[in-house]
Amino acid sequence: MYSALLVPVSFEEDRDSAGALAVARALCADGGKITVLHVMEHIPAYAGEYLPEDFRATQIAEIRDRLAARVADLPNAEAAVVEGHSGRTIVAEAKARGSDCIVVASHRPGMQDLLLGSTATHVVRHAACAVHVLR
Repeated sequence: MYSALLVPVSFEEDRDSAGALAVARALCADGGKITVLHVMEHIPAYAGEYLPEDFRATQIAEIRDRLAARVADLPNAEAAVVEGHSGRTIVAEAKARGSDCIVVASHRPGMQDLLLGSTATHVVRHAACAVHVLR
């Protein structure tokens, strides 16, 4: 059992975030903490200038609300929204939060993943703690 789990979630259709949360709940020790994390990729400056001024703040607020709904029935859980490159940021957040396990949902790898790498692959290769990948 783990005492500090990090569960990065994406709102893409092919990611099983409900399954990842169920696995995290099963792996969490009594009194353990689960952090549900969403990483927002940076918006390039050239694209950002075409967006409304409050776009990012509105987007963050909406994501926080969606995450809060997902963790409402998880004991001792919290939701967090951060910005950055998804793979690197997940690994950095796990280290900063003292996570002893990351539970990450992944999609079926395709040719683009073999050439570019996926978030789950980056996390597995670089995390200093246990990683449970869900497909």
